[in-house]
Amino acid sequence: MDKIIIKGGKKLSGTVRISGAKNAALPIMASSLLVEGRTVLTNVPNLIDIRTMSHLLRIIGAKVEYEPDAHILNIDTSNCSFWEAPYELVKTMRASTYVMGPLLGRFGKANVSFPGGCAIGQRPIDLHLKGFRKLGANIRVERGYILAEAKELIGNHIYFDKSSVGATANVMMAAVKAQGTTILENSACEPEVTALAEFLTKMGAKISGIGTSKLIIQGVKALKPITAEIIPDRIEAGTFLIAGAITNSELTIIDCEPKHLSSVIEKLRECGYKLGIGENNITITTNNQQPTTKPLMVSTAPYPDFPTDLQAQLTALLSIGQGESIIKDNIFPERFMHISELNRLGANIKVKDNIAYVKGVEKLIGAPVMATDLRASAALILAGLAAEGETEISRIYHLDRGYEKIEQKLSKLGADIKRIY
Repeated sequence: MDKIIIKGGKKLSGTVRISGAKNAALPIMASSLLVEGRTVLTNVPNLIDIRTMSHLLRIIGAKVEYEPDAHILNIDTSNCSFWEAPYELVKTMRASTYVMGPLLGRFGKANVSFPGGCAIGQRPIDLHLKGFRKLGANIRVERGYILAEAKELIGNHIYFDKSSVGATANVMMAAVKAQGTTILENSACEPEVTALAEFLTKMGAKISGIGTSKLIIQGVKALKPITAEIIPDRIEAGTFLIAGAITNSELTIIDCEPKHLSSVIEKLRECGYKLGIGENNITITTNNQQPTTKPLMVSTAPYPDFPTDLQAQLTALLSIGQGESIIKDNIFPERFMHISELNRLGANIKVKDNIAYVKGVEKLIGAPVMATDLRASAALILAGLAAEGETEISRIYHLDRGYEKIEQKLSKLGADIKRIY
């Protein structure tokens, strides 16, 4: 099984390009099922999750071709005729459920496995199903599969009990083909949802309120296939900014969208770091002495507040900061499995009532650790970069779901990091 080996204590410097956002690419890939013809996506990251979604689209009947060097994905949905997302795929990637909305919108049928739980806690899809029912779909559950069917989807007023990226995206994809008007209230405002709405609009959908919590969708009978570019990955961008902070280095990230990172930039500035903002680049600079990260109180929340997907990475940074920081994850309250591994490296972190209390230590010491999920993997890499001695990270297959060649990017910046096969 692959491992990452890091010899910490190295300064980083240089420029790193940010890849396309897989959390934007996956629902957009699914939305290609709404049309017949060839959809072309550019800036698509070369990740396991992209390959998993591609495989699912092929099962449904699409012809999918990916050019990894050019990051171009071609999807021809002309011959799609199957309406099932099997358990074998959904259990490995929850985003497989994104095909439900497009399949309902195009064929009036969808047969999708229940996703179940995951390492960072339960993430039910009840809001998705509630939305489909409001659009007129009949939903039943048989042997672990969700069977959805509708002779015709009818627009309706849908209020999400909590802001949900997945539910907003899935119901929106169904609603663009529904008869009449659909209003989605308390919708998620994340950039990835906005990117999907803009993509659907370019296909011919009629959506207003894009970027706000209230989306108004006027159903259309037909959409057209298009070519579009995937937005930059704000989570990868934030991870590299924190890499600069935790190693007390100067780094520039390029091909990013700074406005998507406002909460991250704010927190890093509160910590005492300087950030220079360009049109599509950010430079982080620190002092030439030892890092003196100031303590923080952080609560994750839906966009534009601090993202749950950067909570673990920020925790790693604060573990070698001054004083005591307090971190509460309001999105996934149980998302603290990385803390026991950070403590193996010498961090002093305690969790009580789903709140992490981080008492900064002078330094971390390298040790064998194990990744538990995608963002925990990134946090352990960041900690390893700052730790004294060698850190060995196992179960790194999680990394390849969301970070494209992260060890190679860090190595080019000066890190002593390698993957052992």
